Amino acid sequence: MIVTDTHQDAPAADFPIIGIGGSAGGLEAFEQFLKAVPASSGAAFVIIQHLDPTREGVVPEILRRSTPMPVLEAQDRMVVLADHVYVIPPNKDMALEQGTLRLFAPAERRGMRLPINFFFAALTRERQRRAIGVVLSGMGSDGTQGLKLIREAGGLTLAQEPRTARFDSMPRSAIDGGAVDIVASAGELPGRILTYLLHLPVSAKNAAVSEDLVHSALERVLIQLRNRTGHDFSQYKKSTVYRRIERRMAIHHIDGINTYVALMRDNPQEIDLLFKELLIGVTHFFRDPAVWEHMTEDVIPQLLNAHPEGRALRAWTPGCSTGEEAYSLAIAFRECIERIKPVGNYSLQIFATDLDPESIERARQGYYPSSIAADLPPERLARFFIADGNGYRVIKEIREMVIFAVQNIIMDPPFTKLDLLTCRNLMIYFTGELQEKLIPLFHYSLVANGVLLLGSAETIGRYSELFSPTHHKFRLFKRLETTTRSSAIEFPTRMQPTPDNSDELRQPALAPNLQSLAEQVVLKHFTPAAVLVNDHGDIVFISGRTGKYLEPAAGKADWNIHSMAREGLDRALRRAMGEAIASGKPVTADDVTVDTDAGNQLITLVVRPLDEPLPLRGMLMVAFFDERARLDNPPRKKRRGSAPQAVESDEIERITARARAEVRAIRDEMQISQEELKSANEELQSTNEELQSTNEELTTSKEEMQSLNEELQTVNAELQSKVDDLSRANDDMNNLLNSTDIATVFLDNAMNVRRFTSAATRIIKLIPGDVGRPLSDIASELEYGDLQEDAREVLRTLVFSEKQVPARNERWFSVRIMPYRTLENVIDGVVITFADITKTKRLEEELRRLLAQGSADAAQNHGA
Repeated sequence: MIVTDTHQDAPAADFPIIGIGGSAGGLEAFEQFLKAVPASSGAAFVIIQHLDPTREGVVPEILRRSTPMPVLEAQDRMVVLADHVYVIPPNKDMALEQGTLRLFAPAERRGMRLPINFFFAALTRERQRRAIGVVLSGMGSDGTQGLKLIREAGGLTLAQEPRTARFDSMPRSAIDGGAVDIVASAGELPGRILTYLLHLPVSAKNAAVSEDLVHSALERVLIQLRNRTGHDFSQYKKSTVYRRIERRMAIHHIDGINTYVALMRDNPQEIDLLFKELLIGVTHFFRDPAVWEHMTEDVIPQLLNAHPEGRALRAWTPGCSTGEEAYSLAIAFRECIERIKPVGNYSLQIFATDLDPESIERARQGYYPSSIAADLPPERLARFFIADGNGYRVIKEIREMVIFAVQNIIMDPPFTKLDLLTCRNLMIYFTGELQEKLIPLFHYSLVANGVLLLGSAETIGRYSELFSPTHHKFRLFKRLETTTRSSAIEFPTRMQPTPDNSDELRQPALAPNLQSLAEQVVLKHFTPAAVLVNDHGDIVFISGRTGKYLEPAAGKADWNIHSMAREGLDRALRRAMGEAIASGKPVTADDVTVDTDAGNQLITLVVRPLDEPLPLRGMLMVAFFDERARLDNPPRKKRRGSAPQAVESDEIERITARARAEVRAIRDEMQISQEELKSANEELQSTNEELQSTNEELTTSKEEMQSLNEELQTVNAELQSKVDDLSRANDDMNNLLNSTDIATVFLDNAMNVRRFTSAATRIIKLIPGDVGRPLSDIASELEYGDLQEDAREVLRTLVFSEKQVPARNERWFSVRIMPYRTLENVIDGVVITFADITKTKRLEEELRRLLAQGSADAAQNHGA
């Protein structure tokens, strides 16, 4: 046994508090658990058991014999201390508030109380990631929901191995519900807990976690998750993902993140477990009852009133987990219809989606533990659920309103034309960037005046132009009409998983180093200031001091050379770039006057189109050469004479010639532009004719799609009719088989149970969960060891078999094995019937006895 004194380093109020729940048979399990706990574990233990409210509590007295720790019956406002055991008193609910125990009168009627869930919920609120919950032997499903809350908060959950429990209903319910981290016998659980405490997550021990370490660890873990599952969790909140990773590390007693990454690489099942860990969904029926009351009283009636003629409404519930939210919506809609009795024919189609295939499969079954009775009033439970074994099953009317599907809201396209969209407590796990992508997507999915319902901690953010709040407290919003185009919405696109054998992200091919390549060209051909631009004039690279020739324009930043060119430069620049692009040769413009900060400056402009190196092909290098001193400030005339006048005359002629050349160039450019415009106009006319033709084709396609839709609706109606016929035939067959009171078992070709009648359970220990299991694995009252072999022989030879077989309690059965033949005359298993012939055997034995006695009497008389 591992002994630790974890409370020495932790504050007094921060020691572990372990909640332990149990009911029938739990006292023995409590004793086994406490015997394995050392006296100085540093933790407090709170025991919650289903007790008879009319009897005095004797549990503390019994448990004191099993542990050296003080065992106390809890009292109201009792302070919880480490290395103590506290037991709930009879007829009380107990909670934990600020390190003290609080006792309450039971809120539920007798038989419906769930004190373990009640305490686990309070423990989660109090201790969050340091909460630890244990479920031991007991009947029912109390504790399952509470363990889910603890696990969602990042705490540790444990359950007794069902095979070691006197009553396995409670631990099995928790395990089947996916709420348990560790399963072991009652005596082994304390050691697992104390080892876990030794390896608490790093951030729980020390908040100063290296950001670089977290980022590096997350990258490697997320890569392996994406490689195996195909799902990208990089847009989940990093803190949430890292807490889940830390939990898995603590459960495996791992301190180093690199060790955990190696464990994931060597053990792919750990990746699957982490994937499920990230998909933990805590939900229950009609969560936040006030919200659902408002939905039933106001929101749904408004949707119905908006369509007085009646129609099929559509709703979507992303992140539905095990389906409680979707079924709650269906029940609320049905109750609203029954209450207001609208004239039109209304129906509701709900699309419920989630990333977890196992959760979707459970939701499709519509089967929930008996603990849901705590979330539903008796009237609603009786109206919409059917008692089935140890739980409840959603009625067919509600089940058919919901379509469940596996969907990744980040990667898969959304549903559209929705009247109602409920997305509660899903976006809180996403980053802000992803949340801002989803809100416009929800707007696109809803119809005009559609309703969006978010969780209590979620909001629409900055998209007030898309939604109008109708109820701030309940996070209800109505869709607004907007001019936002659907093309502006970033639709999800599915990411293809990378190969499994890749351990790290592939590094993208390095982009060419434009700076290095451009500098090589400048050094080879120029020495002045220069810029590298593309064929549109967008600046890619700047070399040297270009501020004399270029300056940013006022307003929004624009890195286009034409926008940044100073006065006097742009015209020459456009002409030179156009000629260079057209000819593919360098173009030089002399005597270009540029208005600089120091006055006018004469420069020579050179534009060189680039063919090599290859990454720069198609770009232009623009260089600027200063020619002479500024014209605005010519040298002072020392004396008058003819020479200065000649210089001025030459300058004027040069300027005039340059202006004439520019005018000719502009005239040529205008002629070229006119020809290009004419050509573009002709192309636009041709394009318009093509668009008209395409529009006619689209109209025809639309009509064809409408026709196809009609056909699909017809096929759907036929399929629905066949499903109804199949359902009725199935009901008839079940009633027929049960009414005959003949024990019958159907096996498939692999000798697995396919179906059985209720009478068969009196001979073979069959339960509904045995469907699909081999018949040889199930206990039987028959003394018929060759049953499996005889069934296989019948399947091989197609010759039926009939034997008289003894059973326990001096019973006899006639076992008849026949091939199972389908309507297509295909053999698909065997049918085994068991007829009770005990009376016949007894009569036969009595007849033999009488015959034997008669023969003996006759022999005696003959001898006489």
